[in-house]
Amino acid sequence: MTILDKIIVDKKREVELKKQLISFSQLENSAVFGSRTYSLSKNLRNNAIGIIAEHKRRSPSKSVINNSYSVEEVVIGYQNAGVSGISVLTDGKYFGGSLDDLLLAKASVNVPLLRKEFIIDEYQILEAKAHGADVILLIAAVLTREEIKQLSEFAHSLGLEVLLEVHNREELEKSIMPSLDMIGVNNRNLKTFEVSLEYSKQLAQHIPDEFVKVSESGISSSEAIKELQPFGYQGFLIGEHFMKTENPGKASAEFINTILVKS
Repeated sequence: MTILDKIIVDKKREVELKKQLISFSQLENSAVFGSRTYSLSKNLRNNAIGIIAEHKRRSPSKSVINNSYSVEEVVIGYQNAGVSGISVLTDGKYFGGSLDDLLLAKASVNVPLLRKEFIIDEYQILEAKAHGADVILLIAAVLTREEIKQLSEFAHSLGLEVLLEVHNREELEKSIMPSLDMIGVNNRNLKTFEVSLEYSKQLAQHIPDEFVKVSESGISSSEAIKELQPFGYQGFLIGEHFMKTENPGKASAEFINTILVKS
């Protein structure tokens, strides 16, 4: 059983328990459920750099990354740096995140927020909407084509955008459908944890142009951005590179300035 398999087993149990505590109607009646949403796909298309910066406390492979800064400090720093969007990890057991992190981010910034989560149920999409998300992540590796269709269409019905994450061509080909907004290629092999930009390069030509192309993981330099842009990538999700520094907001500003200077 891979770490991803373990996460999904735990996630199914977690969702069923949460359903017993907070009803669908309670989520729909939350204070921010009807609040304005921001388009990440539009931001990425209209920004020459397209950085999606991530708030991540820890990960299964790296243990603690950064517990020094509050969510508010990190996301405000990211917004001031000029990022196109912010990814917020909400998984607790493996990544140290929570839905409260998402809610605090919503109260702090006006940029599109991605709920970074292992979504397997419509209930989690309602949670995302009820806690201020603008975008949800769907992971092709853990969902069937029918599940991707059902979940992405439900997200759209709530006014949320959908970023689909793939790792190989098989996952991509089973997943392409109109109810997606962005397709992200994860450069990390989930079996070996090896990271290579070649995954993004190899899949780029197979992603239809109507979807915004996003490259995820392993992006730690302006050179990597320049290397991927000719392949049509407009979004670059960067997590640990900023979070492992003493000041994630400052690190993201310096990173973006470096790209602008070299442009």
